[in-house]
Parts: sequence; C-alpha cells; structure tokens
Amino acid sequence: MDAYLAVVGKREARRYTPQPVPRETLLQIIEAGRASGSSRNRQPWRFVLVADRARLQALAPLVSRPGNVAECAAAIVVALLNPRMQFDAGRAAQNMMLAAWSLGVGSCPNTALQEAEVKTLLRLSPEAAVPTIISLGYPAAGEPRPRRGADAAGVLARINRLPLAELLHEEHFRA
Repeated sequence: MDAYLAVVGKREARRYTPQPVPRETLLQIIEAGRASGSSRNRQPWRFVLVADRARLQALAPLVSRPGNVAECAAAIVVALLNPRMQFDAGRAAQNMMLAAWSLGVGSCPNTALQEAEVKTLLRLSPEAAVPTIISLGYPAAGEPRPRRGADAAGVLARINRLPLAELLHEEHFRA
C-alpha cells in the first residue's frame, strides 16, 4: 500500500477479531512510532506494549472507549517524559496507526480518562503523561479494513469529509 493511500484510506477500527497480532507485526508498528520526527529530536515518548489479556482487561475501564481495549489483541500506551510535547506524541501515534493499517491491522486511539490509575497499572512515572492508548487488532466483520488495490481517488470519494473547497483558504482566510 502506498503512503498516500494509507493516509487517505485509514479509518478507525473499534471492534476486533480474537486473532492475535504476531509479535513481529507489533514490533514493526512500534518501529514506525520510533521513527517519527520530534522537536529537536528529543524523542520524548516511551511505548508500553500491552498484550496480556488480564492487563488489557484491567486497562479497559480506565480509557474513553473500554470496549476498544477490552476486545483488542494488543494496545500501545504512548507515554511522554515531557508532558508539553503532545504534538510529538500525536506524530508517533499517527505513524503507528498508519503502519498498522498498511499491515492489515486495525487501530483506534483512546484517551486515558483515569491517567493516574493507568500510570500505576503500568508502573509509569507520576511525572509522565499518557496522551493516548492505541488499541490494535484485526478488524471484526463490519469494521473498516485496508483496501488492497484501491485507488486514492476512489477512497476519497467514499469518505465523509467536508469538501476541500470548504476547508481550503488560499493566501488569506475568507469568511
């Protein structure tokens, strides 16, 4: 899958099959996060891979969409050593979700609603921030899935987004 198609075609998968994602695939996804750019190359993130079913069940009620984490094959917790570097965390998370999509794995970002409890569960430093938790798994029936052999124009025609003419302002903002 080419990069542009992965970007325009990526959709959130919120339900997953029980099939595990191979460790090699999970490591590829994490490498995509590691390769992300960051301000002054500080690389302020750390990634906690959670694949143990009991730990996923303990993590699930602490996030915005518990079902995403309760049913997923694995989750990647993005932890920031410097809580002010939220943009860099988003870049790493998006890289991982796009890599997952290109590998046939669905994903969905989740907000840690009970961040202190997440930190305790995962033994993270109290000073760290948890901007997102990415649930991962093979999409269940009815969930969006990567479209092999699709063309970007066809994908763009099917997505529910505001028209470009409504979003794009050239040279200055027009009301």
